[in-house]
Amino acid sequence: MEPMKPMEPLKPMEPMKPMKAADAWWPQELGQPSSSGGQNDLRYAFFPEKHRLVIEEGGKRRTYDSGDHQINGVSQSNDGGPRFRSQNGEVALDQLKTVD
Repeated sequence: MEPMKPMEPLKPMEPMKPMKAADAWWPQELGQPSSSGGQNDLRYAFFPEKHRLVIEEGGKRRTYDSGDHQINGVSQSNDGGPRFRSQNGEVALDQLKTVD
């Protein structure tokens, strides 16, 4: 029986390439959102400097005036509509003024 040969050293791994950022789906003039996310067929982006909440649901995009709300999350309500978390508690879309 032949003796075991020494193992070759491992070659260094190639560094991972950075992931490409997702394309922005909101109006570019709003800049970068402070928070964004989604659930089911809905996604949102919040722009505090502009007081804007942009929603895309079922391929249709709407922009809302967020007033003094600082949006930082979304959840489904009992009636099936989205509710957004803010420093003032939960906010339903019908509580916000549609801008477009």
